[in-house]
Amino acid sequence: MTTRIDRRFAALKSEGRTALATFLMAGDPDQAASLAIVKALPAAGADVIELGMPFTDPMADGPAIQAAGLRALNAGQTMIKTLSLVREFRKSDDATPIVLMGYYNPIYIYGVDKFLIDAKAAGVDGLIIVDLPRRKTKSCVFRR
Repeated sequence: MTTRIDRRFAALKSEGRTALATFLMAGDPDQAASLAIVKALPAAGADVIELGMPFTDPMADGPAIQAAGLRALNAGQTMIKTLSLVREFRKSDDATPIVLMGYYNPIYIYGVDKFLIDAKAAGVDGLIIVDLPRRKTKSCVFRR
């Protein structure tokens, strides 16, 4: 069974081009605006969308991503709203891969098993969790 990520990279390979992967912090500047931006990214050329999960202590990120995360949190962004954003995006786009990027703590607080089930159900295709210890780090691509 192939994933959206598999299909996208196979298509890119057959077209002889590299991927344009874009990043957006979920909820920045607010939920409605970030949803509108995410929906516009594929038409603007994005092949893969990396969607940031805001966190209060983003120690591995630079100032721009830290500021985006704080703006999103101040606007009321939560993990539930981030997954809702993905679900809303999937209503109009079932082809563009979405990879969530962030920190383990919000996933831990949400509940790891619940998060994985809910993320897959929302239409998330993969995860980048930047602060997992090496022995716990695994590639996570959701198989459909």
